[in-house]
Amino acid sequence: MSKSTTKCKKRHFTPRATLVALGLKIRQLEVLRPLAEGVHIKQKVIDHRPIDKLVDGLATILSGARGLVEANKRVRPDKAIQRAFGRRGCAEQSVISQTLDACTPENVEQMEQAVAEIYRQHGRGYRHNYDQELQLLDVDMTGQPCGKRAAFATKGFFAKQRNRRGRQLGRVLATWYEEIVVDRLHDGKTQLPVVFQALVLAAEQVLELDESRRQRTILRVDAHGGSRDDVNWALSRGYHLHTKEYSGDRAANLAETVVTWHNDPKVPGRQVGWVTAEPQEYVRPLTRIAVRTRKKNGQWGVGVLLSTLPARDVILLARMPIDRLQDPLAVLLAYVYFYDLRGGAIETEIKEDKQGLGITKRNKKRFPAQQMMVQLNVLAHNLIVWSRHWLAPHCDRVKSLGILRMLRDVFHLAGLVRFGKGGRIKCIVLQQTDPFASSLHRGLQSLLAPLQVDVILDEI
Repeated sequence: MSKSTTKCKKRHFTPRATLVALGLKIRQLEVLRPLAEGVHIKQKVIDHRPIDKLVDGLATILSGARGLVEANKRVRPDKAIQRAFGRRGCAEQSVISQTLDACTPENVEQMEQAVAEIYRQHGRGYRHNYDQELQLLDVDMTGQPCGKRAAFATKGFFAKQRNRRGRQLGRVLATWYEEIVVDRLHDGKTQLPVVFQALVLAAEQVLELDESRRQRTILRVDAHGGSRDDVNWALSRGYHLHTKEYSGDRAANLAETVVTWHNDPKVPGRQVGWVTAEPQEYVRPLTRIAVRTRKKNGQWGVGVLLSTLPARDVILLARMPIDRLQDPLAVLLAYVYFYDLRGGAIETEIKEDKQGLGITKRNKKRFPAQQMMVQLNVLAHNLIVWSRHWLAPHCDRVKSLGILRMLRDVFHLAGLVRFGKGGRIKCIVLQQTDPFASSLHRGLQSLLAPLQVDVILDEI
């Protein structure tokens, strides 16, 4: 038994060599330091501190686990991952869950502040150049189904799941950077009109948006953020807004003022037109575009876009040539296409987190425990995005990968980890037959050079 233990200290096989390397980088940058300094969970310490168990939970999520129960299979047996994240062991899965269950609303507030501080230190969206380019924030909500006995699990809207119970997750995304700025959990009945302003104010705090920055920030949101009160609130705070009219009746009335309808060349059966009625109910001028499509019963389904963006900006944001600015139809379509891009932004990011991170699979009965889990999910998402950014200069293959592919194809790369004195990781050997090994080799070498950790390719 003693001989086997000594050998383990010198060399260890891991199915997630890339995650080991990235864990070392995360430690070097002290990314998780605000958690250790700001989150104080009152729980008796036996083998592991509460903050250590939060790190174990985060490592479990990054290892691709769908439930914390998988910590026993993915992180506890893997000494390399433990050392990479600054741990000398890993708490048993039930112990990690007990720490989350011990969290209070005060701990949740501490966690949210710590995650915000991490974002301010490392998020690219926080360092956005507002003088050079507009910032784009997408706001949306998505259902989080869970058991009916969970706190605040109520019947609400859950796509394709009638009479399902669960909670709702509100999100603000820094779209250009694919980073989560804010995630907040609510009961299952809560919809965006109720929490839109609170979500935006939370994002303001994280990004430290003063008046000048708000004037260079676009809020893009679906019709649930298009009520008159919410629109006027956003406009009064100086934001640019790109949304849809909340009221279906008002949208239908506005559509009747369109003089000429134009066919959309990209979407068969869809027509667009300028609303000619003056928008007197808003505190700032805005542009309104009516959009209609045929329903199955032959009637028109109508919506109205509301936008404060000038024509030049919306042409560029819709990824159209600037010379189309002189074409009124192109400008009209640009407003519609820029709204359509929500589908490839926040909607895609939410879908990737559900498929890749499994954010709907880890449900806690206690509400503060689930709120803590939400913040761990935020950290995991952003760490994956930042990892992709760190590797991209040396590995073109990762630039276009989403959350699922990063976890499945990049983080899961078999290798050997060699330890030096004191258990320090001194070398990572990548399995050279892995299709991503040769691409990641150079990137990981560059990433770990300051730590004096070698990264080599070899047959394992």
